[in-house]
Amino acid sequence: MNRTATARRLRQVQTLAEKALWALVRNRRLGGFKFVRQLPIDRYFADFVCEAGKLIVELDGAAHDGREA
Repeated sequence: MNRTATARRLRQVQTLAEKALWALVRNRRLGGFKFVRQLPIDRYFADFVCEAGKLIVELDGAAHDGREA
């Protein structure tokens, strides 16, 4: 699976925490800063990235141990 398809799949199956944060930051709702989800960086995918603010947000939780809380 290529990186674009992987990022798309990750956006479709987001965790509850990712859904909650996305609701807060999408459409420049947080201080006018633009955030993107599941951005490929090297061989990893950053959960949320704000390039203008030089910020990467990684959410840990149940997704990392195979369960959703």
